[in-house]
Amino acid sequence: MTEGPLSGLRIVEISGLGPTPFAAMCLADFGAEVIRIARPGSGGADNHVLGLEVDVLDRGRDVVELDLKSEAGREAVRALIARADGLIEGMRPGVMERLGLGPGDFADHPALVYGRMTGWGQEGPLAQTAGHDINYLSLTGALYAMGGTAPAIPLNLLGDFGGGGIYLAFGMLAALWRARETGQGQVVDCAITDGVAHLMAMITGMAGQGAWADRRQANLLDGAAPFYAVYECACGGHMAVGALEPQFYAALIAGLGFASEDLPDRGSRENWPALREIFADRFVGRTRDEWAEVFAGSDACATPVLSIAEAIAHPQNAERCAYLRLDGIDQPAPAPRLSATPGHARPQGQRISAAQALARWSV
Repeated sequence: MTEGPLSGLRIVEISGLGPTPFAAMCLADFGAEVIRIARPGSGGADNHVLGLEVDVLDRGRDVVELDLKSEAGREAVRALIARADGLIEGMRPGVMERLGLGPGDFADHPALVYGRMTGWGQEGPLAQTAGHDINYLSLTGALYAMGGTAPAIPLNLLGDFGGGGIYLAFGMLAALWRARETGQGQVVDCAITDGVAHLMAMITGMAGQGAWADRRQANLLDGAAPFYAVYECACGGHMAVGALEPQFYAALIAGLGFASEDLPDRGSRENWPALREIFADRFVGRTRDEWAEVFAGSDACATPVLSIAEAIAHPQNAERCAYLRLDGIDQPAPAPRLSATPGHARPQGQRISAAQALARWSV
């Protein structure tokens, strides 16, 4: 197996939920050696909310159980952090400082990159309040922009993992690169609200220029356009249509059995409701799989809406090995692909002692 591109990188992860384990998993998938610090008796995971026996976000790292409320536990984790390149934690602001494990407590390790993951950030009027993905989306404008008569919840993909975990991993790597060059670490203050706001850059920019209406289903990409929408089929399944460009739209209407002269001009928004009704009536005449066959291999940008199980088995995903089976569970493979040093998903590690972890990092 080829060594991962992050081989040799040492990260201490303070156990948490959602974005912190996701960021740690991403780093571990690409070769970083991550040691997770978990509460005694937790089994290495903090899955009390979801009630999971196995969490795929825990893959690829061993676990040291330490009581950080005890001096012995704090001393053990300090010793590990002293030998690490980076630390990931997702506590409320001030908690790590009260434990004597804040950024200011590692003056003797100037190259340490200290990654902090919160919903609201380290300061501000909401910094000390609880929240979850849906709350962070609600205060960034993202939740308001999605859905129909009511906002639609995009699972916890957009906040926890998109605006949170990926941004934390990116910020850690940026700071670690600089630390390698200069010997100076820094704090990575990763707030989910900041990340989601950044993800909304294109939409916010469009709104600022009057090119995006500040209401749901009134814009090109939010379900208002009949050629960028989801349609129900005869079987109750759905087809997703994204035929934005003229040439793709031409392929779409051909597959639906229309000529351009049969349809209202899509260039006029006044025609969109009538065009949507025409498309809806046509799609409901066949099953999802029948339509998928019609559009297979075409540039119509019309694809079936698959369940998770169907997505895992789809030929495109199967050929790219986008999913793998690990620890008895189907789960996504590391992404993105690197040609020379690809990522490699490793099984969940073992519980090891602090002494074993220190011995591993003795060099």
